[in-house]
Amino acid sequence: MDKAANRDRVDPDLLPLLDTFPAFELTEAILPFMRGRPARFQVRPEDLARTSLERRSVPGPAGAPPVEVLIYRPQQASGPLPCILHIHGGGYVAGAAADNEAVHRPLAADLACCIVSVEYRLAPETPFPGPVEDCYAALAYVFDHAGDLGIDPARIGLMGESAGGGLAAGLALLARDRGEYPLAFQHLIYPMIDDRTCITTDPHPFAGAFVWTPQANAFGWRALLGQTPGAEGVSPYAAAARAADVSGLPPTYIATGALDLFLEEDLAFAQRLLRAGVPVELHVYPGAFHGFQWAAEARVSQTAARDSRDALARAMA
Repeated sequence: MDKAANRDRVDPDLLPLLDTFPAFELTEAILPFMRGRPARFQVRPEDLARTSLERRSVPGPAGAPPVEVLIYRPQQASGPLPCILHIHGGGYVAGAAADNEAVHRPLAADLACCIVSVEYRLAPETPFPGPVEDCYAALAYVFDHAGDLGIDPARIGLMGESAGGGLAAGLALLARDRGEYPLAFQHLIYPMIDDRTCITTDPHPFAGAFVWTPQANAFGWRALLGQTPGAEGVSPYAAAARAADVSGLPPTYIATGALDLFLEEDLAFAQRLLRAGVPVELHVYPGAFHGFQWAAEARVSQTAARDSRDALARAMA
């Protein structure tokens, strides 16, 4: 893939962000550095003042350790609040719940909602099904303690970006199939949902050149699955695109970039949801690569953030 040629396809507003990403191969040796890097954005003092943060340790899956959750609420909120169970990204191998504090605090305040962010266990130390079962344990806690948390159980949904979007999509399938916790929505930002992208014989000629590359994708999926991606028998709770039946899932929001490696798997998933009668709102942002929303000053990122926030407001109304 010719990165120089593909660079010409990048939205000019996003080029300064692109230049902050060093070229690298994702290996186990660099995982400690990825996991130890500080959050990209700092929390604004005004957002600290208008929100609260509580950390809780909730019961984990059977035989597994407890799961930590971060709970954000608007100050002086009244009445049961809608809730977003948020699952962070990081290719299944990195990232932390606290990385999104600068986003979660203003979102909780502006939308008058509770945000519960899950500190799930990471691969390869904890392969599938550990991460999605951690998220299910957090979801169970939110529903079972909705009264204590001041949450409206009829307005609980899922949100995640990248691998977090993949876990959210897998969790939505798991919740549907177990029939215990009805979800109001799933909100997926460039979700990582199909390990078979790693072995396609016809890769998209312009997607995946930047940030999250085919090499990184293969590493992330191999770490999660404990095997070479693309093989037979992969669970849909690990790779949601593998689900034979996507009917009965909650209303879904999917957003991705036209240059994102996950473009085609996300489009295919959206099409399947629509054919199964699931309400879908789909956005594809031209000139945008994986992680483009970190460019807060770029117009395309601002448009994507507005679209996302508006959709969340409607889903929780």
